Amino acid sequence: MLIVQKYGGTSVADTDRIKKVARFAADTAKQGNKVVVVVSAMSGETDRLLKLGHVIASETKQSPDRELDALISTGETSTAALMALALQSIGQPAVSLTASQIRIVTDSCHQRAKMKYIETGRINSELNKGNIVIITGFQGVDEEGDLTTIGRGGSDTSAVAIAAALHADCCEIYSDVDGLYSADPNVCKNAVKIDSSSYEELLETAGAGAKVVHMHAVELAAKHDVPLQLKRSPSIEAGGSVRSGTKVTREEINMEQVLVSTVSHTSSEAKISVRDVPHKVGIVSRIFQPLAKANINVDMIVQNVASNLKSDVSFTIAKPDLKKAMQLSEIAAREIGAGKVEMAGDVSKISIVGIGMRSHAGVAAKMFETLAKEGIDIQMISTSEIKVSVVIDAKFMQKAVDALHHAFIS
Repeated sequence: MLIVQKYGGTSVADTDRIKKVARFAADTAKQGNKVVVVVSAMSGETDRLLKLGHVIASETKQSPDRELDALISTGETSTAALMALALQSIGQPAVSLTASQIRIVTDSCHQRAKMKYIETGRINSELNKGNIVIITGFQGVDEEGDLTTIGRGGSDTSAVAIAAALHADCCEIYSDVDGLYSADPNVCKNAVKIDSSSYEELLETAGAGAKVVHMHAVELAAKHDVPLQLKRSPSIEAGGSVRSGTKVTREEINMEQVLVSTVSHTSSEAKISVRDVPHKVGIVSRIFQPLAKANINVDMIVQNVASNLKSDVSFTIAKPDLKKAMQLSEIAAREIGAGKVEMAGDVSKISIVGIGMRSHAGVAAKMFETLAKEGIDIQMISTSEIKVSVVIDAKFMQKAVDALHHAFIS
């Protein structure tokens, strides 16, 4: 079998954990498998490098993004080299490769690059030599040869993309949790681990805030039919063993019986409201076009049209994008003759997800009723075929998660 294993920052937080991961990867290879390991930077390293970069970049008027990518990508490069050294020290042939050595080609949008294609020749050549191949996650390289990074959670995406390009038999995502839970166990004490999930269900859950795997990685896995295994890292699990985790594949028939499988939350979003937008055809698009050009993802959108033919448009974005999104929204509001632009950084998104929603009515009503009984006001609502999400005041986040988990799951 060809197995791709991805290890997050906590899995490789220090040299001791790197050695434990190396032994586990070597054992996987000794079982007759070809092994590709994708690594993140050591825990906290990317933030440390970014902080240093921003201190220096504050003194220049040029865009710092290209050089910041060159800087922060060294975190993954260091981990990959250390992993290769750890494997070699126990007699396992290994080689570390960066995105530029492999050519993981992306566009030129620094800090938020999107993958175009992956050249697999070097990887296959090293595997055929008997090496475990360690690859830097998060990194890319554009057509000009400049280093790029693909955003937070990018190592998950790198791993799945590499697994797809290599037609791997499985992609194993190792982190500090042993799979997908019915809710964040750090928030909800009654949360239980889910043994199996579908791509669609996991995608909605990841998009709703579950941190076990990045949603773009799930999208890629679904598109290319890459089997996923979500597990706790052997460098964190007691004794270095690994439990079964959560298996993610195509939807299974028996999963239709599950009405709601997860209650997810995120406090990493912010809300922007543009008041008194003129009610004209196409006018709202002029608010969102600048955000799209800046690669700022918009999550939930609500438009309320008043009798005076003006509307309020509210939307949520990732909290790190708030400052830039506010600047762009204020410019757009002035250009279209809208009113003031308001922001709120103290909101949480709460979501319930379940394939069974397709065939059951009244799920949203039960959710709203549950929150109302707890005295929790709903600011925004968004629905899909298998998910209902609401935006609420952040101070009610834990109460909402507990109440919904009790109502639908426990």
